[in-house]
Amino acid sequence: MIKCFRDLKIWNLGKEIVVEIYQLTKDFPSEEKYGLIAQLKRSAISIPSNIAEGFNRLHNKEYRHFLFISLGSCAEVETQLEIALELGYIEETKKDPLLNKINHEARMISSLIKKVSSSSAQATSN
Repeated sequence: MIKCFRDLKIWNLGKEIVVEIYQLTKDFPSEEKYGLIAQLKRSAISIPSNIAEGFNRLHNKEYRHFLFISLGSCAEVETQLEIALELGYIEETKKDPLLNKINHEARMISSLIKKVSSSSAQATSN
């Protein structure tokens, strides 16, 4: 039984992604401090943060809303990593494993959205 958002695998994976983004952006050019670095960090932090916030909401509809935000943040990070690759800030060998984690995270979030949606539907039909 999951009692706290810290027990969620998707929250823990989201945290891992944040740490990897912070480590990865250390090597970006300093002129990107307020550009791509800040945006990547903000988007990455949004993933586990919205999972945690949604978990602590009282209603499944609100939880779903925050999960969708988290899912959108996964897409943002993926896009920003592709841009970083094209700008020569990262190499494929660093980008690909991180994208695999992000895609896994997005699939888990999508699955949880379906689960939360179906439990909402069951609750309203009862």
